Amino acid sequence: MADLGVISLLLGLGLSGYAAAGSVIGQSRSVPALIVSARRSIYLSAAASATAALALLVAFMQNDFSIQYVHGHSNSFLERGFTLVAFYAGNEGSLLYILFALAVMSVAAVIWAPKRFARSLPYTIAVLAATQVFYYLVLIFFASPFDTFPGAAPLEGLGLNPLLEHPGMYSHPPIIMAGLVGITIPFAYAAGALISGNYGDDWVDIARVSGILIWGILGLGLLIGAWWAYTILGWGGYWSWDPIENVAFMPWLVMTAFIHSIMVQKRRGMFRMWNVALLNIAFVLAQLGMFINRGGPVVSVHSFASSSLGAVFISFMMVSLVFAFGVFLWRYPQLKSDRTVESFLSREASFLVNNFLLLAVVAVTLWGVVFPVFSDLARDVSVSISAPYFNRVNGPLLLAMVAVMGVGPLLPWRKTSARSIRNWFVWPTVGAIVVIAGLFASGIDQWVAVVAFGVIAFVAVAIAEEWWRGTAARHRGGDSWPAAYWKLVNGNRPRHGGYIVHLAVLALSIGIIGTQFFDQRVDVSLLPGESGVIDNYRVEFVETTEGSRADRITTEAHLNIYRIDRSEYDLDENGYFVDSHKYDLDGGAYPGDRQIGTLDPWHGFYPAFNQVAVRSGIRSTLVEDLYLIPSNFNSDGSVALRMSINPLAMWLWISGPIFLLGTVVALWPAPAVERSAAPVTGAPRVPAPSGAAESPHRTLTRPRETE
Repeated sequence: MADLGVISLLLGLGLSGYAAAGSVIGQSRSVPALIVSARRSIYLSAAASATAALALLVAFMQNDFSIQYVHGHSNSFLERGFTLVAFYAGNEGSLLYILFALAVMSVAAVIWAPKRFARSLPYTIAVLAATQVFYYLVLIFFASPFDTFPGAAPLEGLGLNPLLEHPGMYSHPPIIMAGLVGITIPFAYAAGALISGNYGDDWVDIARVSGILIWGILGLGLLIGAWWAYTILGWGGYWSWDPIENVAFMPWLVMTAFIHSIMVQKRRGMFRMWNVALLNIAFVLAQLGMFINRGGPVVSVHSFASSSLGAVFISFMMVSLVFAFGVFLWRYPQLKSDRTVESFLSREASFLVNNFLLLAVVAVTLWGVVFPVFSDLARDVSVSISAPYFNRVNGPLLLAMVAVMGVGPLLPWRKTSARSIRNWFVWPTVGAIVVIAGLFASGIDQWVAVVAFGVIAFVAVAIAEEWWRGTAARHRGGDSWPAAYWKLVNGNRPRHGGYIVHLAVLALSIGIIGTQFFDQRVDVSLLPGESGVIDNYRVEFVETTEGSRADRITTEAHLNIYRIDRSEYDLDENGYFVDSHKYDLDGGAYPGDRQIGTLDPWHGFYPAFNQVAVRSGIRSTLVEDLYLIPSNFNSDGSVALRMSINPLAMWLWISGPIFLLGTVVALWPAPAVERSAAPVTGAPRVPAPSGAAESPHRTLTRPRETE
């Protein structure tokens, strides 16, 4: 397998190099046969990368410990299901996966490119192939996953990192890596158009579709990573502003700005140079992410800290920066937009404000990532930037972004009249006021959280109002309510898919606000039969069981969970039990207690890594999570238990399916009949005759707008 892998990488290097050179030479010298040959070479390059990836996967399945990478990340005790995780558990394997993902996406990008993009496609192929050349070179000369031991092969491997033996690892790393490298696709479309001198908007549709797809992949990967951290790292959180989280989050924010502003270019012919600049920034930030993750100077639990590839990847990042903005400056004079913003109270202006807020969050996050490096170099002082900095600075920016997210869709293009503001802003404003007043009346006095919930209510009511008016208009035209709503969404899928994504953002915001402002934590030490109390829960420690496997020793705590009736207890003015033990109550029956379940959190000690992996015990409802972490199992039979209440935490994970649904709706192609009936690009639009009948939706609401 090692020889097959090496040969495949060498073959892929030659094919991708030929594809890059042949595309440029064939297009510049007008040699169609060379262009076709280069395009086919990038297909074969994908086949070569797939062969190399398959060879490594087979080596893992066969426990071929003669290959150093297989020896370092697997053993014969590893559950077969985690073989795929072991494949990309280290630097070399993950780079091979990244190359394979890029190669497959490059083939799709070439095949799905529209015919009108033919003049620019060779340069797009050249950008994609050149990027592949870089990864082939790294895998061949710097980080080969097929290096073998010079002597006899070891009989056993070291095993998989315990933190990676988690269901989330099947999806989180590959999705994040695919999302980061996938930004190359829309970037290559834009770069190809600029290099070829195609100054029109022929690249907009395909870059928008690919941009939304990559954005959705990257966003889903971030959410799954948060769930992984929540369940396994043992600190009770889901997002710590870790550098590796940040370097994936920043390109996602920039791509969020891009997929909003590209709609303005498509609809109004504006923001051309801005959209190209956004793709350039996203592409360079993706290379920054690769650099930091591949052994850069920033320490992270996720990074390959022992890697020596930092210099290689920062060099590629600098080359990417020079190339991207060099092409941009070269073609800058031809990127002037057809129109300018006519009014601050317009949809295009709101998109621009949203873009600036997103980039402000990127700037704050980037500074938090790189400042420790500058501090170390300039003052020889090691500094770590922790979550409070990011929360305090980015929190208001993100809240403002959510508010603009609600305001923008209510504004028409070009300019807004006072009547339009009254018609569309009344109910969202009423909804926000009602929520804020209700929360204050219920005794919640954290005004930041209350205002944030009010903003969420404003956006939610705005979306509901838009859907209600459009659906009601179609219902009055004779459609049933479900059919009316379906036709409304189906009539403009990008717009309404975006609304669904906005709902996902609102669900995510609810979870963040609840867990950040209203969480409770208690640390207790319990002997078998004793209980700890937090809020309305009593947690009874039953017993400890131990087990062992070839690669680990497990210790599991068995816990009974009760819902208690606090009125049956003698409480002090702070709500604590008037009992000398307070949170350490004696075991036994308690008045009004009702058992609602059991939890079995555990520790696993892995001798080969001298490392402990934790599995938390979590009981989730829509209202709150009871989150239990066994901090330590003591020699006297007691367990040190951290008990937490994380309000509204489930809404974090609810946002994932909603986000995925919205992305799919936005990307779903229009029916063939609608596509064939669409006007030809560039053809003049013939206005409807005066007095002509319009659909109910067009008459009673704002005109339907394509995006």
